[in-house]
Amino acid sequence: MDNFFFHLINKPTPVFFLVAGPCVIENLETTFKIASHLKKITGRLGIPFIFKASFDKANRTSIHSFRGPGFNDGLNILNTIKNKLNIRIISDIHLPDQAQKAAKVLDIIQIPAFLCRQTDLILSACNTGKPVNIKKGQFLSPLECNNILNKAKEAGNKNICITERGSSFGYNNLVVDFRSIPIIKDLGVPVVFDATHSVQLPGGAKNSSAGERQFIPVLSRAAIAAGADGLFIETHPEPEKALCDGPNSLPLSDMENLLSTLMAIKKAVG
Repeated sequence: MDNFFFHLINKPTPVFFLVAGPCVIENLETTFKIASHLKKITGRLGIPFIFKASFDKANRTSIHSFRGPGFNDGLNILNTIKNKLNIRIISDIHLPDQAQKAAKVLDIIQIPAFLCRQTDLILSACNTGKPVNIKKGQFLSPLECNNILNKAKEAGNKNICITERGSSFGYNNLVVDFRSIPIIKDLGVPVVFDATHSVQLPGGAKNSSAGERQFIPVLSRAAIAAGADGLFIETHPEPEKALCDGPNSLPLSDMENLLSTLMAIKKAVG
């Protein structure tokens, strides 16, 4: 139990941890509002919480899509939120030379799914000594995550987590095979289920991704029942107006009811 992520859930009562927030930092006000709301409801429910927001979405479908405030301004916003709310912060890096500076603000570093096989990026993140969440690419089988973990081990970092976010399945669609949760857990690491990107329809709106947010609750329930250690959910006060991934973001007002249901499932399955 020397893994940071396992420590989050090593409690007498069965619990999962939550990684949640908006897809991208739109501005300080909106991002702070989301973080503050999530802290309150996870506090009431006793769920360990890590706030997530991206400072740069470098893989948007269109070159004209909103990417975020950028590395420096984004880290400043995240640092402000972290200090004012006293919460853990996670965000993704895209280049090896971002790791050390990001580690001064972030509590956990995330590797995006599309970059999960980038050896130098994984090593640079792991070499910071910070916990690292690596999102499984939608082009990888669960067992192939072992190759990712072997790279992390070369850096001597044991605080690694893998996030499942579905697999490519035909045109503009993803499918989740819940066998992946126990398969990856058998590799010796905690597994997070990304309930929002798993309902994404990549490139499904031609110039942007579409999504089917109505399936977020059912996939979340299945993931917790299948043994997921954590849940990843992107959420927004008004998903229809979100500047990134609105179609697969859960309305912020729906979060508490969903999390309450998931806690009941977690207690039932242990």
